[in-house]
Amino acid sequence: MSGLKLFHTTKGGVIEVAPRLAEAEADVQGLVEAHMETLLGVRFLASEYGTGSVHGGRIDSLGLDENGSPVIVEYKRGVDVGVINQGLFYLSWLMDHRAEFEHLVRDRLGSTSAAQVLWSGPRLICVAGDFTRYDAHAVREHRRSIDLVRYRFFGSDLFSLETVASVNGGMRVTRRARRKAVARAASVVQGASMVELADTVDEALLGLGDGVKRVENKQYRAYQRLRNFACLCPPQCHKVLVYLRVDPKEVDLVPGFTRNVTGLGHHGTGDLEVQLRTQRDVERAQDLFRASYAAE
Repeated sequence: MSGLKLFHTTKGGVIEVAPRLAEAEADVQGLVEAHMETLLGVRFLASEYGTGSVHGGRIDSLGLDENGSPVIVEYKRGVDVGVINQGLFYLSWLMDHRAEFEHLVRDRLGSTSAAQVLWSGPRLICVAGDFTRYDAHAVREHRRSIDLVRYRFFGSDLFSLETVASVNGGMRVTRRARRKAVARAASVVQGASMVELADTVDEALLGLGDGVKRVENKQYRAYQRLRNFACLCPPQCHKVLVYLRVDPKEVDLVPGFTRNVTGLGHHGTGDLEVQLRTQRDVERAQDLFRASYAAE
């Protein structure tokens, strides 16, 4: 059971708002699908998607996240011990029907999005009233990206999502091998100092919490909980760029260090650009990193 408590504050004290489950699974599905990008950072593609007569299944929701990863969302009103296995069953089908999924993306979002589908990191998001401790353990035994998300309704107009467990699957590369590969690719044009700086940023972002997942995209490296909270671009000659999901209006912008990029095209997600040139800049940016992480 969720430990989250919500209260109305009044002049006389506080009044607890009692949590409740949905009356039907469809109520949760309908709400999430209608606001999927805001709630999960996923662009909605299809509901109740049939997997054909041979497979004989029906995927609750299909989507594409902000990094281009295919996403399957499965819903349960309460606790259901089969939700993870059911989702993995559909995920296996999806990996065997890539062309069909890309065709769906092309129809819904256009050819550019279809060409940028990131098949190295497909995701399963399970939204349910609750999960058992066995569920949280089970996801860590799978080599897939899985998020267990607990929902609650509060009163008549409040809705919460709480990540219970989050595991990053996909291609695994050791830290040493990854650093060597990055250094080889970057040394000709960039210099070792910026590569080392990018590694420092990588460690700082991963160290913000146990639930941080790193997703490798062709143009950037994303750091996410349920949604992206930071995107790290490949090192340039004299600086490293990080984009954060922080409202630039809430930040005292410093020329040469922070910049409002709202409405400006750039790789990754986030409206606050942070420009890092030295290790001291990384230390200065720590509060911004934490603020972006906390916002997700």
